[in-house]
Amino acid sequence: MEKTSTARQRREQSLTRAQIITVAIKLLDDTGESGLTFQALSKLLATGPGAIYWHVANKSDLMTAACDAIVSRTLGTTSVDVPPEEAIRAIALELFDTIDAHPWVGGALMHAPGQLPMVRIFERIGQQLRSLDVPAGREWAAVSTLLNYILGVAGQNAANAKLAKVHDLKRSSFLEDVSAAWSKLDVNEYPFTRSVVDQLASHDDRKDFVDGIDFILRGIAAEREKMVGPEGLEPPTKRL
Repeated sequence: MEKTSTARQRREQSLTRAQIITVAIKLLDDTGESGLTFQALSKLLATGPGAIYWHVANKSDLMTAACDAIVSRTLGTTSVDVPPEEAIRAIALELFDTIDAHPWVGGALMHAPGQLPMVRIFERIGQQLRSLDVPAGREWAAVSTLLNYILGVAGQNAANAKLAKVHDLKRSSFLEDVSAAWSKLDVNEYPFTRSVVDQLASHDDRKDFVDGIDFILRGIAAEREKMVGPEGLEPPTKRL
């Protein structure tokens, strides 16, 4: 009995956490979160569930680990030897493209607040904002705004792509149909929506995403100048 237990333990230890995460990522990419089960993993790894539980506590733990592997790899490709604004744009675009390629990552990040994958993104953006000399009292608002925008838009874009795939929709045809529907709206009740119908049909999601980052960065720059002056100096006090 002892010999059998020892042999099983050795088999479980020969399987590494990294191997499990690699296979989990492939399974998530192929089947989505619902397809990630320990039974499916066991089959792909040619092992029993016990060997997997030796390294990961549960599905939530595995999802976070897989997400962290993707985020770590993504952030590792972005250069920090560029101006902060450029670095933030690069980080944002890399995350946008990563979530587009791995739609499950967006949901995994939302379900792992305060854990390592989210902290990696938070830290990287925060360091760049600090390089922009954002006043300490406004750093939290600035990094939160960027983080929420990046993950929110990237996640929605991935969700739209997933929906299109499920329903076999072509983006151009879908946008043409929506544009046609919008053009029939009452112009008095929906004046703005009617005015952007042509832009909807031809807009580029990735370009819109970058434009949004630039809007936020310009707002951060304006806030900084308001609080510390255009040259990083404290504004003169108003005479009484």
